[in-house]
Amino acid sequence: MSLLTVENLSVAFRGKTVVHGVSFTVNPGEVVALVGESGSGKSVTALSCLGLLPHGGTNPEGRITLDGVEVLRADNATLRRLRGGLAGMVFQEPMTSLNPLHSIGRQVSEAITLQRPVAGAALEAEVKAALVRAGLPGMTERLGAFPHQLSGGQRQRVMIAAALANNPKLLIADEPTTALDVTIQAQILALLAELKQSLNMAMLLITHDLHIVRRQADRVVVMKDGQVVEQGSVAEVFANPQHPYTRMLLATEPRGRPAPVPDAAPVVMQARDLRVHFPIKRGLLRRVVGQVKAVDGVSLALRAGETLGIVGESGSGKTTLGLAMLRLEDSQGEIGLEGRSIQGLSRTELRPLRARMQIVFQDPYGSLSPRMSAGEIIGEGLAVHEPHMSQAQRDARVAEALVEVGLAPEMAERYPHEFSGGQRQRIAIARALVLKPRILVLDEPTSALDVSVQAQVVELLRGLQAKHGLAYLFISHDLRVVRAMAHRIMVMKDGRMVEEGEAEALTAAPREEYTRKLMQAAFL
Repeated sequence: MSLLTVENLSVAFRGKTVVHGVSFTVNPGEVVALVGESGSGKSVTALSCLGLLPHGGTNPEGRITLDGVEVLRADNATLRRLRGGLAGMVFQEPMTSLNPLHSIGRQVSEAITLQRPVAGAALEAEVKAALVRAGLPGMTERLGAFPHQLSGGQRQRVMIAAALANNPKLLIADEPTTALDVTIQAQILALLAELKQSLNMAMLLITHDLHIVRRQADRVVVMKDGQVVEQGSVAEVFANPQHPYTRMLLATEPRGRPAPVPDAAPVVMQARDLRVHFPIKRGLLRRVVGQVKAVDGVSLALRAGETLGIVGESGSGKTTLGLAMLRLEDSQGEIGLEGRSIQGLSRTELRPLRARMQIVFQDPYGSLSPRMSAGEIIGEGLAVHEPHMSQAQRDARVAEALVEVGLAPEMAERYPHEFSGGQRQRIAIARALVLKPRILVLDEPTSALDVSVQAQVVELLRGLQAKHGLAYLFISHDLRVVRAMAHRIMVMKDGRMVEEGEAEALTAAPREEYTRKLMQAAFL
């Protein structure tokens, strides 16, 4: 008998149907993966299984049975018993799912007391046991810590501890590793696999990462535009996909190599012994008691038409290095742009050089003003750096930049919320390109995108680099994307360069143990 049965589920928001007749089952002890791109209906389907649809959803049609209970007809008391008791849920972003005003101890204990009358020392013992089981033995003495005091991996483990505190029969995990480094991803996935075995727990895994599906799932359900287009065992679907969409998903991992760097390519930007140290202040008088060495003695040189990939775990100093190179973070050491030292320049002296060095951020929605149209966003830099340009000339440059990134010029009138994630990232790239820079710092530009869109953005960036001779400083924790983009790779740990070399050689035969662990986690 199936633990979870979904039959002909349909869900509509404000009259628009977003899930159409979805059916699948999850058996005890089985891992079923729901896969598909953003907007395919994966998360809405998963939330429906626990009656957790967001405000604005109509009553779902169809039938969902969880351990014999009909979810869509259940009253609130029954739903409370199911949520956290019979089934636990781990959400994609723990920082928004955990209450920032409550300690982790309180949040895990709340998951227990909502289901069972436990208090005092017995409750504390259960909270500690849940944290240990989730791989956080060191947190048993820090029950008073708050979410912002933990790393991303630790916060995700706290979510898992709360979800599994009552030994549920089913765990629903919605993109549980998307925002995590490859090594932390590997740890979380290993933990979930171990807990599945020890508890004989079933799992509904929602993800767009097919490598995770291959390693973790028994069966896979492929969704597109709110419908199931294919389902079956992982071995069968991966070996012989029947639907064109499934074949497309399996073929969209970023592939290929960037165009070779010309032998005569000049050095565009360089740094020598670059250091960024942040003071640690404590006490009533905020005295400096130490330093955080975010970047500690890093040197690099970047030529026209070359991509240097910067990889490492969170906190390794990747982003700080990129910001320091652009003089957006105070630093010590030498920084040169096209043969000129820029380290000692004032803000006024730097301003004419800003057009030559641009940055594209990780989250295109957060970095684009929602109150400005795409044309205004792209043209804003022209108004600053080329103020004598007429409006007609500016509009022509904006249209040219849109075409270069694969968007229609008439899209200039639209606002960010009217674009998909991949289109928003193209607008962010166009905003940088319109100023005709020599170097682009790309800070996790594909991490928030679906695999098919990732591949499109990688192709776009490689084409623009070959056309304009751009130098890229490409910061990412996704080593598959880095391998497809970079000529050379620099590995960072605790602010220092651990290893650096040609991309193919370094990924195939890393010299350092830390690099080997990164590669193992990414490519196994």
